[in-house]
Amino acid sequence: MPVASLLLDRLHAAGLSDVTAVEPVEGGVAALAGVATRRSGPPLFVKSFVDVPADDLFAAEAEGLDVLRERGVLATPQVVLATRDVLVLSVLRARPAQEAFWEQLAHALARLHTSTVHDRFGWERDNWLGRYRQENAWTADGHEFFARRRLLRWLPERRVRAALDERDRRALERLCERLPDLLPPRPACLTHGDLWAHNVLATEDGQPALIDPAVSYTWAEVDLAHLWCTPHPPEAKRFFDVYAELTGLDDTWRARMPLIQLRQHLAVIAQFDHDWGAAQQVRATLKPFRR
Repeated sequence: MPVASLLLDRLHAAGLSDVTAVEPVEGGVAALAGVATRRSGPPLFVKSFVDVPADDLFAAEAEGLDVLRERGVLATPQVVLATRDVLVLSVLRARPAQEAFWEQLAHALARLHTSTVHDRFGWERDNWLGRYRQENAWTADGHEFFARRRLLRWLPERRVRAALDERDRRALERLCERLPDLLPPRPACLTHGDLWAHNVLATEDGQPALIDPAVSYTWAEVDLAHLWCTPHPPEAKRFFDVYAELTGLDDTWRARMPLIQLRQHLAVIAQFDHDWGAAQQVRATLKPFRR
C-alpha cells in the first residue's frame, strides 16, 4: 500500500476523520511519515511503521516528548494522539542554517543536562530506540549501566551476530570491563537518547525543537557523542564550543566520543541491513582491545 494511503487509513481508524489527505515526507530512517491536511484545523505530522513492532512504541515516544518539554524545558512537538498504530504531532519547521540557532541549542541542551541530575541510571520502564527495545532497568553504577544496557545488550541481535565475529565480540567485552578506566565517572541526567542533526527542528518562532527521543537518565555525553559523530552542518560547529563551556567539559572530551558512540553504531547494525559503515566504525574502535 502507498505510504500516503496507509497513513490516511490509520488516521481515520484512530478517529481523525477530518483528515483529507497525507503528503509523505522524506528523511526518516525507519518510520513512515507525512503531513496530514484537515478540513478544519492546522496540519498534523503523522508517523507509523508498516508493521508496528510493539503496542507501547508510540506511547513511549509520546512520553519522551512530554518529559523533555516538562522536565527539561526543551521545545518538542505537542502530542495530539498516540495509539498502537500511529503517532500524531503538531508540525514543526525546518531548522534555520544559522550559527545562532545552534548556539541556542547548546544552551538548551546544557540546561537539560545540568538541571536534571539523577541518582540512578535508567528509566521508569523500557522504551524504544527505532524499532528495538531500549533496556532501562535502574542501575546505580553508570559504567555497569552503559556496558550492560547500552553495549552488550546488542550482541544477541541477529544482524550484530552476523556483522561482528568472535574476536570483535570478545574485544567489546574487554572494553566493557575496562570502562571505569576509559571513561571518567559522570552523574546520570535526563538525555534525549537519539540526538543527531536529523532530529533537530525548529518551532514557529525559530527556537530549537527536538523529535524522536529515546529518553533515559544516563551520561550527558551520550547525546553529545551522537551529534559529534554523525553528520552535522557547518553552522553547528559553534554548538560544541558553547556546550563545552557551559558544562565545564575537559579538553579530552573529543577522544571519548567514539567509545560512547559505540552504542549507536551497534543499534544501527541491529536494525538495518545497510549499516552506513557502522560495523567498520565499531571494529576500528575495538581494535585496541583485540588480542
